[in-house]
Amino acid sequence: MKLERVIQKLEDNIKRPLPGKAGQVKMAPQPIDNARFAQHDLSHAREGAVLILLYPKGKGCWVPFIKRPEYDGAHGGQVSLPGGKKEQEDANLQETALRETEEEIGVPAKDVQVIGKLSQLFIPPSNFLVTPYVGFTEQAPTFVPDPREVSRIIHCDFNILMDHNIRKKTTIKARNNIEIQAPYFDIDAEMVWGATAMILSELLLIWEK
Repeated sequence: MKLERVIQKLEDNIKRPLPGKAGQVKMAPQPIDNARFAQHDLSHAREGAVLILLYPKGKGCWVPFIKRPEYDGAHGGQVSLPGGKKEQEDANLQETALRETEEEIGVPAKDVQVIGKLSQLFIPPSNFLVTPYVGFTEQAPTFVPDPREVSRIIHCDFNILMDHNIRKKTTIKARNNIEIQAPYFDIDAEMVWGATAMILSELLLIWEK
């Protein structure tokens, strides 16, 4: 599917009321951590932002994901969207998403056109309130991963994201050895689950409107 078509449809649909929880919960780990959706005070949560970056490759539209290096932390070794914590120098969360994307995978912020944002999502294990943005580049970027932040970049055709056959479920052990049922996207033999899967779920529900 051509980049132009994806951008046009998403740009139109993202202006409508967002699905929010109704989209996110479809790929939420079970049992659901109610803290994700509870209407509680999030003033002490850390603010962050991620970028769903659309770019042309051949005749298609593609999206990059990053695999984090293994480390002793909440998200070590997991697949995510480029992004991170808001810094004091960031004017807003959109700037955070663009800066982090440039730092992590080398795509200049000036080359990205942002078309909108999705619903915020609270991530209890790391106490982050994340805002996902959607943007695109007119040309295929030259990706330069930061080895401190990224062990590999996973490139995914947008058509594959729409294929419901890549939506699977497995059992994993989370914190305190609690077993959870984790829905995930099977992308290039990588398990894309948790907050990233929930963000993608809302994006695809917006697409299907």
